[in-house]
Amino acid sequence: MVVGWEWDETLFSGAAAYYARGRLPYAPGLVDVLTEALGLDGRGRLLDVGCGPGTLALELAHRFGEVVGVDPDRGMIAEAERGAAEAGVAGKATWVRARAEQLPAGLGAFTVVTFGQSFHWMDRDLVAVTVRGMLERGGALVHVSDVKEENRSLDGLPWPAVPYAALEELVRRYLGPVRRAGQGVLPQGTPGGESAVYARAGFHGPDRHVVPGGQLLERTVDDVVAWMFSMSFAAPHLFGPRRDDFETDLRRRLSKASPSGRFSELGPGTEVFVWWKDPR
Repeated sequence: MVVGWEWDETLFSGAAAYYARGRLPYAPGLVDVLTEALGLDGRGRLLDVGCGPGTLALELAHRFGEVVGVDPDRGMIAEAERGAAEAGVAGKATWVRARAEQLPAGLGAFTVVTFGQSFHWMDRDLVAVTVRGMLERGGALVHVSDVKEENRSLDGLPWPAVPYAALEELVRRYLGPVRRAGQGVLPQGTPGGESAVYARAGFHGPDRHVVPGGQLLERTVDDVVAWMFSMSFAAPHLFGPRRDDFETDLRRRLSKASPSGRFSELGPGTEVFVWWKDPR
């Protein structure tokens, strides 16, 4: 947990409906890499902690006998349920509205526990120890994130790049210079150093895998607006009565940056750290 910041249930309030369209996908091949690294065979149980709208759990659902997603946001759970029905895996998927700190919550034992870009929002030491206790003998914890400091040049691509710096400046103009997060602020951003946390909890490893990205993505103005409203620092509720004004300004800046309404983007690589409950 971030020092000086307290979690509250508005952290992603109103953001869930924008996730599927707005967030960039994990790198192609992620499921195959995890299948080989973990020896997945369509059996076992997956627990995805901080599952959001089920992004990671649904990608992995066919590689397990059962998946359980846990998230404290009501909208995220509703989107995960909808996504499971669309993917035809509702029969093997369970979605639980709860904070990670409320685990084990009577959910039983699991083969694999995943954190897909969610661990930094939690009481990390507490949650790491708890989920280790929920893993079966030989089980694994998987930490998934975008590759850090990746150089993704957009030179020569068909459409302009998304003007992220200008968009973040627009957010600061509406919400102030310090990053918002729920009812609080994050002047230093979210914490890193996950490896030390997992090691303190008794995990062994990690095994690191990098799944290359770089696939060409075409993004529209609507896609980028959805990306913005899917972020904790720009969740719709933060703008209050100025939400419509903000969206109008946001669309104006995007149209100026690309009169065609199209942007080029390269998909990020995905970094995977596998931590084992027991020595290998």
